[in-house]
Amino acid sequence: MSFNDNIRLDSSRVRDSRGGGGVGRGGGIAIGGGAGLLVLLLSIFAPGLAEDLGLTGGTQTQRQQPSGPQAIDECQTGADANERIDCRILATVESGDAFWKPYLAQYQVQWREPGVELFAGRVNTACGAATSDVGPFYCPGDESMYYDTEFFDVLESRFGASGGPLAEEYVVAHEYGHHIQNIVGYLQYSQQGGTGPTSGAVRVELQADCYAGMWAGHAATTTDPESGETFLQEVTETDLRDALSAAAAVGDDRIQQASTGRVMPEAFTHGTSEQRMKWFMHGYQTTDINQCNTLDHPNLDQP
Repeated sequence: MSFNDNIRLDSSRVRDSRGGGGVGRGGGIAIGGGAGLLVLLLSIFAPGLAEDLGLTGGTQTQRQQPSGPQAIDECQTGADANERIDCRILATVESGDAFWKPYLAQYQVQWREPGVELFAGRVNTACGAATSDVGPFYCPGDESMYYDTEFFDVLESRFGASGGPLAEEYVVAHEYGHHIQNIVGYLQYSQQGGTGPTSGAVRVELQADCYAGMWAGHAATTTDPESGETFLQEVTETDLRDALSAAAAVGDDRIQQASTGRVMPEAFTHGTSEQRMKWFMHGYQTTDINQCNTLDHPNLDQP
């Protein structure tokens, strides 16, 4: 899903700490095979499993950091967002701002804008220090979303996501969904029930997928206040396939099968590939937050 070229971006909306030297754990992302990638994906999608398998340790190695020419302050327009992933993250966040603030106002929810930081290697947050191994994440302590742009290459090259703009925007919108859960009081339910297919963690993650679908359903009608144009062009079938491919790629069952050779439902923390696709589409089709109530839904397989 492409941004309209003439929308205006505010680069000050995002903190960019990619220029400082960082440290990656476990040898970073091992493109040619095994341990670094496994730690990365288990840390994102099944942290308890990563600890059980003894994979969260490892040596510390230096990673090459992006340099000045790719600074976020070069992101000025929708055309930039269509060319660069960091600009696309910025544009997706600004689109999320423009959608969620007025949407929640109708429910008398007091709005708090989330922070956003791009990092490489390592970042300090109110939730503690984190490395690129954890992938994109939301920290409720400072109400901020954190993105290492290299994650999107890993998702595509190693776990079969098809790529495409809406696939990347889905990831950003999912983390934004966690901020929405935080300010309306739902994020706390992620701590209930430990792990497993009906745990609070799974329910909260599927709800964030549904919220991401809501954003996508409204994105082509959400207007940039500076240019007066809608942020995004109409969603195509190809766009939806890309987003669903990304959602499927991060299902617990697919991650576990690829990394350990078996599926362990008792360790689920995010839901199956099928569930993640269904709840994203449910949000996209209904565009109604009341339809995203996964917290007490009797059958997560059928939104």
